[in-house]
Amino acid sequence: MTGPLAGRGILITRPAHQAGPLAALIHAAGGRPVIFPTLEILDPVDPQPLLDALARLERYDLAIFISPNAVTRVMERMAGRRAWPAGLRVAAIGKGGVRELERHGIHDVIAPQRSFDSERLLEMPQLQGVSGQRVLILRGDGGRELLGDTLAARGAQVDYVACYRRARPQTDPAPLLQAWAHDGVHAMVVTSSEGLRNLFVMLGKAGESLLQRTPLLVPHPRIAAVARELGCRDVIETAPGDDGLIAGLLQQFAAK
Repeated sequence: MTGPLAGRGILITRPAHQAGPLAALIHAAGGRPVIFPTLEILDPVDPQPLLDALARLERYDLAIFISPNAVTRVMERMAGRRAWPAGLRVAAIGKGGVRELERHGIHDVIAPQRSFDSERLLEMPQLQGVSGQRVLILRGDGGRELLGDTLAARGAQVDYVACYRRARPQTDPAPLLQAWAHDGVHAMVVTSSEGLRNLFVMLGKAGESLLQRTPLLVPHPRIAAVARELGCRDVIETAPGDDGLIAGLLQQFAAK
């Protein structure tokens, strides 16, 4: 392979169904994607609360999708059953969620243009005057409460509904550790704090020193903070999105 990442093995830890676009960008730059998912996306244990919420979408003024997975799971549940209400405004945390919504025909999505997180979404003008409005937050199981708490403090009535749950895959780490031992992994890309913690658990003591010394690229300061807590010594914060991660990788290996 030729290109700025030629000969470089780049570990991607996203869920399997979300690794493709980033892997393609790495491959196009000459690198070798090493896909090792550290999160698995499953249906909620009890799907009924989601089904009930989708049956009553007209009662809400705003629906907020926390992740692309939330969009995918909601649209799967709605397929063949009902359409998205024309008057229901939609917001998303980041570009991935916006793209997934647009793929399903939902446009004019409220979303931050930089630093994709709850803090930036809460700064949007459309989320300021929400007193008296009903807001539905569609997310995975658990997660931060900042978004809902802040909107409630602004006078909104907020409902959370879990669209999916996250699990740690039961994957044999031996092939990855062997690749690492033969100089097959030169950098890691991690886009979730939970996924990073799972990676440490999945590789165990045998992989701890490898993880701590390998360059780690992350798109958000919160993930970087978790990485440093876990002992990672070479943490590179990039701009958000796949473009930001690729730019970070190119910069990391430009002079090497």
